[in-house]
Amino acid sequence: MMIDALDGSGSFAAYVATPKTPRGGTVVLIQEIFGVNHAMRALCDWVADMGFHAIAPDLFWRIEPGIDITDSTEAEWKRAFELFNLFDQKKGVEDLTATLAAARKLGDGRAGTMGFCLGGRLAAMMAIGSDADCNISYYGVGLEGMADDFAKVKAPLLMHIAEKDRFVPPEAQAKILAAVKGLPNIAAHVYPGVDHAFARMGGHSWDGLAATIANGRTAELLARVLG
Repeated sequence: MMIDALDGSGSFAAYVATPKTPRGGTVVLIQEIFGVNHAMRALCDWVADMGFHAIAPDLFWRIEPGIDITDSTEAEWKRAFELFNLFDQKKGVEDLTATLAAARKLGDGRAGTMGFCLGGRLAAMMAIGSDADCNISYYGVGLEGMADDFAKVKAPLLMHIAEKDRFVPPEAQAKILAAVKGLPNIAAHVYPGVDHAFARMGGHSWDGLAATIANGRTAELLARVLG
């Protein structure tokens, strides 16, 4: 599927997974720093298995379209961080806003976001600044910098935080948790003893128990808001 950029600069591709038995809304899957790779496509297929349409836009298209790498080699990690440093997050949010509008046309009009790593940060940004019906952030990076904006969140925001996340140190986690405490629309869960990317099946930090618990909470939210 191709989506037109809001600024008129072109269009970008998105992977779409269609459910066999639709239950309602659509989930916009937001990539890690490795592009719309096998892991992201598998996540889309998982969401479709739950009965929701799923769409994952290529957010690196302004740098290089079609990035599809993994965390398996040092060279791929180096390239991933190069892409992260080149990525314009403001434009990324614009592209997600365009994707969200397209997503509403795939299902029954309801649509949310779910992101991982960089995508987890962008999902939180969408919770603060978009009209998405719900947003889910898996091990989002840099969320402590949004602390003052979390009070603006109106739709449900679910945050999955890895206790041993090398990119989100304890002081950052403490700031995030303090900022969201008592806010009615935000639920933040810390998963003990696991590292960043604990829910990426086959990844270097995969943890089956923590991933199952997190994914169960995700499924409950999707069923409640989009189902």
